[in-house]
Amino acid sequence: MILHPAIPSMLCPACSTALLLYPEHLGPVAIQLYNKMSAEQQKEWILSAGEKRITISFYTYERILNPRFLRDKLFLDWNPLHVLGRIYVATEGINAQLSVPSEHMEAFKSTLDSIDFLNGIRLNVAIEQDDLSFLKLTIKVRPKIVADGLKDWEADPNKGGVHLDALEFNEIISSKDTILIDMRNHYESEVGHFEGAVLPDVDTFRESLPRLVDEFSSQKEEKNIVMYCTGGIRCEKASAYFKNNGYQKVYQLNGGVIEYVRQIKEQGVENKFHGKNFVFDARMAERVSDEVISTCHQCGAPCDTHVNCANIACNLLFIQCDECGAKMESTCSDACLAVTHLPEEEQVRLRKGKKAKKRYFSKGRAGHLLQKETVSQSTAK
Repeated sequence: MILHPAIPSMLCPACSTALLLYPEHLGPVAIQLYNKMSAEQQKEWILSAGEKRITISFYTYERILNPRFLRDKLFLDWNPLHVLGRIYVATEGINAQLSVPSEHMEAFKSTLDSIDFLNGIRLNVAIEQDDLSFLKLTIKVRPKIVADGLKDWEADPNKGGVHLDALEFNEIISSKDTILIDMRNHYESEVGHFEGAVLPDVDTFRESLPRLVDEFSSQKEEKNIVMYCTGGIRCEKASAYFKNNGYQKVYQLNGGVIEYVRQIKEQGVENKFHGKNFVFDARMAERVSDEVISTCHQCGAPCDTHVNCANIACNLLFIQCDECGAKMESTCSDACLAVTHLPEEEQVRLRKGKKAKKRYFSKGRAGHLLQKETVSQSTAK
């Protein structure tokens, strides 16, 4: 693998880091591996240029010996194409959510095809497009592409469950012998889920795995265990973990909710998903059905719009209706509203040196918000 078509490279035999090789007469050459523009500058540029963009995602589990090397290559390939997004690279694979200019889509695909294990990879195209879904190109090297809390031997993604398309998924979840599990977190399933699904009341993916394996252990041989998530990546690990713990009939929705919606629209398959599909970009969610199945966390009115508290020091994710948004100026509490009215320099001073409190990451569970009823399972079949 080379680091960039125009720049020869090699791996340092001592430390395995990428070395860029230049002709001697050129001398040192600076390579940009960071964003030059801020998010706000990117936003202004996209709007002023009228740039049309496509939001996509992809993932794969593949052994990568030098994630830093791949990280640098991808940045050098994608930055000139004005690709934006959030990408995690690890020794176990890659997980990417991206926004690509329409005019550069073919060139972007060519960069993927130049890498053996990404050649021809399935791209999940967003249900709803937004030119501002991402405003920076962030490619990070992580220990894992999804934080699952598992040892490698506990869940081999190459030994996971049977992948189902939309029609096969609809058929199997209609069976009384099936247990359908939502592998997403509570704030995701709160605004949208499949009918009859078990909805774990958890904050993190790693929290749900041991709990679910224990909960259905008495049915591990006779029941169909069918699972789904946003784009499919969590189910690759979850299904493998279930199988490693003795579950015999394990299935997963191929490509997650995103691919499911694409298939039902193209093939005329019945939609069994209610509400919105939560996504991890500026859009927050994609509407799948017209139903609103959740409520505002401040007044209790029907609502399924997630927002982040306008107090930057808080940034709490919660559901807020338009009326409360106007009244509270997009903040989650009177205290946060008061902070936003302070001069900017005072807000900066208050934030300086302070660590975020646990409630800032509770995503709708903060004590001052209306709590949804704790749910272990949705409507029965």
